[in-house]
Amino acid sequence: MIVSRDWQEVSVLECILSGLHIDVDVESHLDRAWSRLSKSKVDAVIVDCDEDGTREFLRKLRTAPLASAPVIIASGSPNQNGLRGTGATFLVEKPVSVERAVHTLSAARNLILGERLRYHRQSLDLPGSLKLSSGRRVKARVVNLSKTGTKIVSQQPLSFAETVLMRFSLPKVKSSIEVEGKVAWANSQGHAGIRFVQIAPHTDRKLQLWVEQKYFQRAH
Repeated sequence: MIVSRDWQEVSVLECILSGLHIDVDVESHLDRAWSRLSKSKVDAVIVDCDEDGTREFLRKLRTAPLASAPVIIASGSPNQNGLRGTGATFLVEKPVSVERAVHTLSAARNLILGERLRYHRQSLDLPGSLKLSSGRRVKARVVNLSKTGTKIVSQQPLSFAETVLMRFSLPKVKSSIEVEGKVAWANSQGHAGIRFVQIAPHTDRKLQLWVEQKYFQRAH
């Protein structure tokens, strides 16, 4: 979302964001922008700090509970408003330089995608196995997967905070994934959430690439 009445700035930013394949909404009034932010998920907000009332608007963005926690980008004339004192994650100074704005907005996009991927869970239905802390091995089904954990259905109920060694194979990935995890939650039907706590670097990279590939396939 762009919050600005400077239509020259808005035009430049919209053009850049379109090239980065980012959808844009524009609000010229702070109250309407706040209403939308309170009710819907927004990944990032660009606020024109040359407008009156934006300091309080930015303070509320940083502290108030919202439907999402957007990346904050402050724009404006640095000599007049001291952009570095806004607490924004990124700054876009006026007059807007296309080259600098592309660099800044690309960095913001990478941060947004990183946050999305952190919480993205890919639905699956794969066979796997668990080695429990007792040494017993049991079969399980992997029903979703993220970069940091998985949901499974085990042949037997697991115990909360139990450490398990998990092994499964991903579609179109040659070698299997082996990771040590800890039970984050579990119920009596064998459903459980496993948080990954130890994974070899090359396996971790393989897992992350697979999850990212599936995310971008879904997004397009």
